[in-house]
Amino acid sequence: MSTAPDTRMFVKYSLFKVRPEWKRLPKEDREDSKTEFCEIIRRFEDKMYWASYSTVGTRGDVDLVIWKVSESIEAINEFMASVNTSSLGGYLDMPHSYFAMTNQSPYVSEHVHEGQEGTSAAMRIIGRKYLFLYPFTKTHDWYQLSFEERQKMMTQHFEVGHKYPNVKISTSYSFGLDDQEFVLGFETDDPGTFLDLVKDLRESKARPYTLFDVPIFSCIYKDIRDCLDDLG
Repeated sequence: MSTAPDTRMFVKYSLFKVRPEWKRLPKEDREDSKTEFCEIIRRFEDKMYWASYSTVGTRGDVDLVIWKVSESIEAINEFMASVNTSSLGGYLDMPHSYFAMTNQSPYVSEHVHEGQEGTSAAMRIIGRKYLFLYPFTKTHDWYQLSFEERQKMMTQHFEVGHKYPNVKISTSYSFGLDDQEFVLGFETDDPGTFLDLVKDLRESKARPYTLFDVPIFSCIYKDIRDCLDDLG
C-alpha cells in the first residue's frame, strides 16, 4: 500500500484472546483455522499496513495483537468482519481494542526531527522485536493550562525521549473516536531501554497531568503464523 506523506491514517490495535475450547480441537482443525486466518490477513495487504505480535507469556488476558494502519475505516471493518466469519474467529474474544488517527502534534513546531510524532510517516510500522502499547489520557487540568506552559513541559518530555534514540514512538489520536485520548506504541529491540525511558519520564513535569496510561501490553513481534502457533 502506497501512501502520501501527509495522508491522515486510521490506526487500530486489535487484541485477541483465544478460548480454551479451540485448544481442545483436533490438531488438523486448529491447523486449518490458522491457515485460513493467515490467508485472510494477507488478502488485505493492499489496503492496510499491519504487524502481528504475540503476548503469550507477557499478559494473561491477551494472546495476539494485530496492529493495523489504513487510509480507510472500511478496510479495517472489512478485515475484522472477515475474521469474525472465519473458523478461528468463532473462538476469539477481544478484551481490548484501540482506535485512533494520525495527527500532527501541536508541541513539535519548534522540535522538528525525522519520524515526527503524530504524522503518517511516523506511523510506519518498523517491526522491531518488541512493541509496548498502551492507551493514554491526560487530566482536564492539563487543557486549562496555557499553551506556553504545556509547550515547556512537553519540550522537557521530548528531551527525555531523545536520550533513548533506539525507542521508536508512534503516537495516534483518539479524541472523539474512542475512550482514550491517545494510543502510544513504542518499538524497540531492547525492553530494558524502554523500562529506563518510562522510569525517567516519571520525573517529568507533565507526569502529574496523566489521568491514566494503563493497561500496558508487552508484545513480541512475530510472523502471523508463529503468533498463531503460540496459541496452541
